[in-house]
Amino acid sequence: MSLVELIARADERALAAGGLACLDRCLPLLGDDDEVLRPLWASLADGSGWAGDLARARDLLGAGRPAGDEAALLVHRMLESAPAERTAGALRPWADACSVASLRVHRLLDPAAGDDVLRADAGDAGASPLVAAELRRQAMVLELLADHGAQGLRRALEVTVEGRRVLRAVVSRRARNTVEAGARAAL
Repeated sequence: MSLVELIARADERALAAGGLACLDRCLPLLGDDDEVLRPLWASLADGSGWAGDLARARDLLGAGRPAGDEAALLVHRMLESAPAERTAGALRPWADACSVASLRVHRLLDPAAGDDVLRADAGDAGASPLVAAELRRQAMVLELLADHGAQGLRRALEVTVEGRRVLRAVVSRRARNTVEAGARAAL
């Protein structure tokens, strides 16, 4: 099943987890606090509201502040546009937008990425390695929730943490390359 189909068929919890997972994997672009979104994951597990935790995450991550580059701006937009009301009607467009934004972030950070790959309904054919891995993670999160309900959240979070580690390494390498290029230019 394609990612678009998975989002279209997802229930409220899966949509919230799918959007949150995309945001969480892109968190290295906003800072080093990997735990800032943990209360939102907890609210998905226990079924409680997430409006208060969402507001705290926005405050902690500086939502609404101008970002340094396009990738960081996309992550800020994911956070800013998260609906306070956790209903399927409010979450579906957000989860879909987060999916596209996360893939775009990965494409922007992947030097091997082509210009046009955002989301291929046929799978990851033609996608760069970083984008293809993000496509697989997005589908896996939605499938875990579809197959296991709330019990799939733990594994979905594990998949997300793995993706965040990969992106953190990419962001770190990118920062080193920028510093090295600046040092070479200064010589």
